[in-house]
Amino acid sequence: MDQIDFIPDMDAAEIADRLAAYLEWALDASDADLTIAVPGGSTPFPIFEELVTRDLDFTRLIVWPTDDRIVPEDHEASNTGKMRAIFEPVGAQVVGLHEDAEMPEFALVWLGMGADGHIASLFPNTDPQPDDARAVRRITPDPLPPEAPFDRITLTIPALLNCPSIIFVIRGDEKRAVFDAAAAGDSDLPVARLLAQAKTWEPEAPRITCFT
Repeated sequence: MDQIDFIPDMDAAEIADRLAAYLEWALDASDADLTIAVPGGSTPFPIFEELVTRDLDFTRLIVWPTDDRIVPEDHEASNTGKMRAIFEPVGAQVVGLHEDAEMPEFALVWLGMGADGHIASLFPNTDPQPDDARAVRRITPDPLPPEAPFDRITLTIPALLNCPSIIFVIRGDEKRAVFDAAAAGDSDLPVARLLAQAKTWEPEAPRITCFT
């Protein structure tokens, strides 16, 4: 895809620097608060920990999880609870997902991707639709990931695309091969559906950056 920028070999601190620079620019460009969506999982949290040490007005930042496990926020599997522990001490607001949420307008959406091509909690078995009328859905992965065997709540493809900029952080050759095939249109996995829809997104396709 022409609109994907691949940036290799960046560690957590370097990615945090890039994110901070973008967020600073976006905050300076508007008087409004800034809403972003970020993933859970093992890769993002070291980057979050770096990001909150940067010199930003976090009191103007509203953070949505792209998805979460349906567990109490004090459960160790809760993305939202872990995000609150990192972002709220510096003044950011963390929003828990709920099924009747209206379609948000994000300044940035950050996505991870599983080796099976899932994004957020849009797993292959959930058949995510690029024209889904809802912003948030409750779903059940099949098979349930053994490390987190819970139902999920997730942003849908249209909600994830409702932004000017999307970033991926893809680690490892196996995931990179899945991502490249999706970008080339050689699969129908959830990540491929999102990337295909991004090409024709109106009024303007989001810019996509992939850190590897």
